[in-house]
Amino acid sequence: MSASLQLGRFAGIKVQIHWTFWLLFLFIGFMVFSNEGTYLDLAWNFAFIIALFVCVVLHEFGHALAARRYGVGTRNITLLPIGGVANLKEMPENPKEEFIIAIAGPMVNVVIALLLWLIVPVDQFMIDDPEMLEEQLSGITANNFLFYLLAVNVALVVFNMIPAFPMDGGRVFRAILSTRMSRVQATKAATGLGKLLALVFFLFGLFSNIILAVIAVFIYFGAHSENIVIQQISLLEGNDIEDAMITDFTTLNPGDPLQTAIDRILASTEQDFIVTDGEEVVGILFMSDLAPALRERGKETLVADIMERDIITLNAKDPLPSAYRQLKRGNKNFFPIVDEGKIVGVLDMNNINEFLTFRAAHDY
Repeated sequence: MSASLQLGRFAGIKVQIHWTFWLLFLFIGFMVFSNEGTYLDLAWNFAFIIALFVCVVLHEFGHALAARRYGVGTRNITLLPIGGVANLKEMPENPKEEFIIAIAGPMVNVVIALLLWLIVPVDQFMIDDPEMLEEQLSGITANNFLFYLLAVNVALVVFNMIPAFPMDGGRVFRAILSTRMSRVQATKAATGLGKLLALVFFLFGLFSNIILAVIAVFIYFGAHSENIVIQQISLLEGNDIEDAMITDFTTLNPGDPLQTAIDRILASTEQDFIVTDGEEVVGILFMSDLAPALRERGKETLVADIMERDIITLNAKDPLPSAYRQLKRGNKNFFPIVDEGKIVGVLDMNNINEFLTFRAAHDY
């Protein structure tokens, strides 16, 4: 989501538009003019897209604010051509909490639809004459703008509540299943149904609506990814961070030149390094920052000049699943592990994956 335009923060949550979102306007423009539409038709269609995505943003805020109620933060809300995504930091494992967070989005659209129902003259469109009805709904105009907005909010509720994980309906389905079986079993069932429905959507979309086929791809891989994550977390249950952390590691000093890190990388399998001043952890030197620094400053540049100072330390006695979730949240996943204030190890995703390999092969 790096190539995104930030619209600002609302209720403390960053809202942004992914660059691919603008392709939707190009597509709408092409459709309007290919049907011999006018610039006025184009303006009404653009206005409708904007109104639709305001509803989508409100839908995502439903998820985000419900999550906040349970102490779960939201990194951002991102608009894509196929809808919006509230990037929650995590999803609660409590079935009731997941149910409320998942259903909060569609309920926002229910409220919007009910409000529109009160002001839209729906009877005007309930006519038996097909030709007259087609004329009234042939394109978006001032007369039918709100009716279309009402209809699309109803459609959003219906579509989102389809039990295809990771859609809202799929998460509601998992939450319900989790009250009667383990979360792993509930996830397996919900994601299995999600993948099956995704295949149906994909085949149907190929012959009717290519956007539906694209959505189906997102559903399929989203369900597959969630199933793997939950299974991995289940394998980590019962273990602490100290059971999987790396204890043979190199520390650097802030005054060391970058050449010291390069020599160590070439002589071992280490890539990232804890930077200490005495016994205090003061930073992390990431390999991904080395190459740019070498090009711009040279190998005699000090570690202190490019190390990451905003660091998170984990406790050796903390549960390993919580560390796994922390590692999954960012791009630079390398954490110092402390015990009684002293650094005793480091942890990265490669080490977690190695631990998972052995746990999956045998009850390690």
